[in-house]
Amino acid sequence: MAQGLHNQPDRPLRIALIAGEASGDVLGASLIQAIAERRPDAEFFGIGGPKMIAAGLTSAYEQEKLAVRGAIEVLKHLPEILSIRRGIIAQLDAWQPDVLIGIDAPDFNLPIERRFKRKGTPTVHYVSPTVWAWRRGRAKKIVASVNQLLCLFPFEPACYKGEAIEPVFIGHPLADEISPEIDRLQQRAALNLPEAAPLITLMPGSRRSELDYHAPLFVQTANRVVRELPEALFLVPLATQVTRDRFETALKEFGDKNLRVRILFGHAREALAASDLALVCSGTATLEAALVRCPMIITYRFSASSAWIYKRMRYLPWVGLPNILTGRLLVPELLQDDATPDRLSAAMIDLWRSPARRADMEQEFGVIHQKLRQDSASRAADAVLSCIRP
Repeated sequence: MAQGLHNQPDRPLRIALIAGEASGDVLGASLIQAIAERRPDAEFFGIGGPKMIAAGLTSAYEQEKLAVRGAIEVLKHLPEILSIRRGIIAQLDAWQPDVLIGIDAPDFNLPIERRFKRKGTPTVHYVSPTVWAWRRGRAKKIVASVNQLLCLFPFEPACYKGEAIEPVFIGHPLADEISPEIDRLQQRAALNLPEAAPLITLMPGSRRSELDYHAPLFVQTANRVVRELPEALFLVPLATQVTRDRFETALKEFGDKNLRVRILFGHAREALAASDLALVCSGTATLEAALVRCPMIITYRFSASSAWIYKRMRYLPWVGLPNILTGRLLVPELLQDDATPDRLSAAMIDLWRSPARRADMEQEFGVIHQKLRQDSASRAADAVLSCIRP
């Protein structure tokens, strides 16, 4: 048991949470709200983004500093990342949480969780690392680091069969938040968008490093789409000023004069719900697009060195969550060397001209929504609180 935790019966419940990127910020915010409903005395401290802070978290560091993707890219920022990890450990040692929750970001969070588990502090990892996709050997390290593992997808608990842990499938918060009924015309009216024009959402990523690779690619792809669909309007929802600045720089450098683009601060879900189709950077955004029934093309690019590493460590033939969840290539994936403006624009135009393919996607997206709609925040809060010793 962590030293001194239960010698202060009147003190508030202390919940530590560490989320390393925008998708974790969404998960953490809903979890904080659900815990607060059950334990109004709870205090929340750690690392999170604007949604977690709004929900009640005191964040010791800017979450954006941890939002780096790709093996080579991480190495460039490693000194700063390690400094943040040392700093948050020291602050948590002094704060003495009753439970520590690492939200995704396993390479950053698991060593912290393992340290506190050894001290006797209950630890929870929220979002199973993708052991089903690559680096299967992590399963034992994960189990050694946590008392409980919360899984967003129904196939994940089976990956830990035979290990000394019983992971809990809680569903996905996005499936709870998003209505199963989508009215595209209503969404367009809410955003003051034309009813008839082809509407395409571009999702180039939430990390600075992703914008470096995707912003020019997405702009050049949109240039080519407009040659075939001159009335097309592109929506680009971006979560931070940094990512907006990087996309605007690419737009000025590569954008054609006929390209119609509207950049939004946030509102990704609304943009996708209003759109006819989307070009989406692989990740949680592909699930969000599926849940609002938006047909899409999935893409991703990073450094050649990082791509070489990941290619040799992957197990599944797909990277997009809609494809993994349906077990087939439902959504086209154009990755790395295949992710060129010509190929991406051709795939988007082909999808636009194939109503039957779009209808098939939308139907399968509805099935995914049903499976993942489980009141996940409530399940997660119950699992977390059950780990805290009386």
